[in-house]
This record gives sequence, C-alpha cells and structure tokens, in this order.
Amino acid sequence: MSGSGFAIAIAAVVLLVAVAGGFALVLAQLRRPRQDPMAQWQAEQIASLTSRLQALAESQVSLQNAIGQRLDGVTQRLGDGLSQSAEKTAKSLGEIQQRLNVIDKAQENITKLSSDVVGLQDILSNKQARGAFGEIQLNDLVSATLPPSAYEFQATLSNGKRADCLILLPKPPGAIAVDAKFPLESYRALLAAERGEDRKLAERAFRTDVLKHVADIAERYIVAGDTADSALMFLPSEAVYAELHANFREVVERSFQAKVWIVSPTTMMATLNTVRAILRDVRMREQAGLIQKEVAVLMKDVRRLDARVDNLQKHFHQATRDVDEIVISSKKIAGRADKIEELELEEEQRLRLVPEPGKAAEG
Repeated sequence: MSGSGFAIAIAAVVLLVAVAGGFALVLAQLRRPRQDPMAQWQAEQIASLTSRLQALAESQVSLQNAIGQRLDGVTQRLGDGLSQSAEKTAKSLGEIQQRLNVIDKAQENITKLSSDVVGLQDILSNKQARGAFGEIQLNDLVSATLPPSAYEFQATLSNGKRADCLILLPKPPGAIAVDAKFPLESYRALLAAERGEDRKLAERAFRTDVLKHVADIAERYIVAGDTADSALMFLPSEAVYAELHANFREVVERSFQAKVWIVSPTTMMATLNTVRAILRDVRMREQAGLIQKEVAVLMKDVRRLDARVDNLQKHFHQATRDVDEIVISSKKIAGRADKIEELELEEEQRLRLVPEPGKAAEG
C-alpha cells in the first residue's frame, strides 16, 4: 500500500470513530431524563463538535487525496526526469569516451613526436650526423626538381675535392657545386646569449663560423675550367638563413663578393626551378639545328609530293582526253555501222521490187 492510501485509511477510521462517538453521546442524552439546561448545552456542544470533527475528517480525506495525487504526479515527473537524465548521462559518457579515445591517440602522436624531436636533437648534436641531415635534405630537393642527367651527388672535382652536389649546367656558366653547411652551435649560442658582452661574443662567433664556411666553399668548389665561377652554400634551416639576412648583412655581402650564394630550402627550390628552365632552353637550342634539318627534308618531301601530284593530275587530264577521243571514235564507228546497215536494207528492197527473168517473159 502506498503512503497516500495508508493516510486515507487512517482518516476514514478517525472519521468513523468520531461519528460513532457523537451518535453514542446523542443517544445517551436522549435516553436520560431531561436534565438541566447546562447538560442540554453540553449535549449541543458535543453534537456541534462531532459535526466539526466529521467536517474536519472529510477535509482531511480531501487533503490526503490531493496530496496523494500530487505525490503521484511528482513521482511520475521525477521518474521521467531521472530517465531523461540517465539517457543524457549515458550519451554524455559516450561522448566523453570518444573524446578520451581521441585524446589517447593525440597523446600517442605527441609521444611519438617527442621521440622524433629527441632523435632530431641527437642528430643535430652530432656534427657528422648533422652534415648528413643537410645532405639528405639537399638530395631530396635536387632529385625532386631536376632530371637525373642534370646533377651528380658526391662528385669529385679536378682538384680532388668532393662536393655534396654538382649541378651540371652547360658552359657557360658550367657546373655549379653545392655544399651543405649547418652552423648550429654558434647559432644556438647566439639565441641563448643575453644583451651585452655575451651577445657581442656570440655574434662574433656566428659571423666567424659562417664566413669560414664561405671561404672553404670558395676555395674548394670554385675551380677554373672545371666549374662555374660561383658556388652555392646550402643552409638546411630557414631560421639561420633569416638570421643572416636580418642581422648579418655584411656577412651576406662578403659571400656575394666571394661568389658563394647562400641559399635556404625555399630559395634553393626557386634556384633549382630556374636551373630546370635553363636546361630546357639549352636542350631546345641544341635541337634547333636538327629541327631545321628535319624541316628542310620535310620541305623537299613536300615539293616532291607536289610534283607527283602535278604528274598525276596530268595523267588524269590525258586519260580524260583519251576517253573522250575513244568515245568520239566509238560514235563514228557506230555511225558508219548504221550507214552500212541502211545500205544493206536498201539493196534488199530493190531486189524485191525487180522481177525474175522467166516470169518477166511470160508476162
């Protein structure tokens, strides 16, 4: 039994008890002999109290019914709300689980990236490995832009020096040597230095390091009669290249004077595209003579074809004339045959009209 039903039952019992008590008092008053007015007043009060108790009991029952209905409605709404809350909670938990899965994957990628960064730092901390890193990047750029016949890696020059890459251009200008350099230690020291004396020392060290690389390239990879009169210094870092052009303009100018062009991955790509255009133009010029020769032969063939077409046209005209003459001859022959046939018919008719000699005598 629910709480509302139990309260209604209690109210009903109270009402019955009150009604029964009231009737008992009324009956007792009626059975007794007539008493004084006080007793009668008490009886009336008791009857009034009984009716009030009855009304109160009825109000209690109505109140209990209303409370029960409201409790039922609240219970139903609470149940619906709990059900919707459970569904929303389950949906939210599912979305949270999906997001946690995405976060787990991102964490795995971050962990892998961290290991890759650590590996890259290990590579860059070793000079030999750092040089290999720059060479690999240079090789990727060159092999992705130029045809295989236009470059050579680890090419040995006539002076015995080996260039990281040799771009094979026709003379002039000739082959251009490319050497990969990465002044990482001095650049890191420059970044870590504060303003003041430490900054000046770091700038001096960085300047000295880059100019040494420029001098080495100019001495080793610019060989008269073997290479062009200039060479390329490849910096596999856009940050180092930007630092040079932003704050060390005198170093860049001295590299220009030494005919050593400093390039980054981006400017190297632009340079290689220019080289590819030059190679295409050179090939076109090399093929120009052959193209002209083939065009001349083609023109001869065209003239020969024109002559043969003229001859064939003459043959067609002659054949047409011959056919016309044959037709004329055929018409003449046909006309003569007609005349011969007419002469034969006339002779037959004449013979039919002349009588035989014996018959003429008899007549």
